[in-house]
Amino acid sequence: MTLGDAIVPTQNTDITEVDGSQPLLHQHGYEIQQYGTLRNLPIVLNPSARSESCVLVNQILADTIILYHLYKKHHWLMRGHTFYQLHLLLDKHASEQIELIDALGERVQTLGGVAIADPRHVAEVTKIKRPPNGVEEVPVMLSRLLEAHELIIGELRVAIDKTAANQDSGTNDLLVSQVLRTNETQVWFLAEHLVDTPLVRS
Repeated sequence: MTLGDAIVPTQNTDITEVDGSQPLLHQHGYEIQQYGTLRNLPIVLNPSARSESCVLVNQILADTIILYHLYKKHHWLMRGHTFYQLHLLLDKHASEQIELIDALGERVQTLGGVAIADPRHVAEVTKIKRPPNGVEEVPVMLSRLLEAHELIIGELRVAIDKTAANQDSGTNDLLVSQVLRTNETQVWFLAEHLVDTPLVRS
């Protein structure tokens, strides 16, 4: 065969010949588990306790998803002489919140529930006030983040007490050791940026 000869396929490429590896596209079906329902998993925790934990955690999860997006929004929109420091800090906090989102969602699944996830559903459930679409002043953006943290921390303290009373130690440990402590630390770092102190004299 010379360089100018046509290359002829040696195998039949008819679509019927490769059905075994063809993706099954555009599938439709029905929900196999509805939101708010519970599967029975053998974790030795009664269904009423697991159900209450799912409700509590899903609310915290919805608000945490919104808080994460607030952090990203304000990370992008920061300005002024503290831009660089706050730009980095808010992105760090956002990364920590995304880890909490994953842990909270997986906990709901571990309990046999359905984790809230769709942004439209989250928007219906969240208790965090919607910010304007545009840019606010820097102190207002920081205050908005602190108010969101405060709301979530309040929900956490209620959920911690209830999961302890229900002997749901797994959920309780997650809420105390990861979610509460992360939120409290982030509040500290944010709040210090709203202290009005002179920079060059006292």
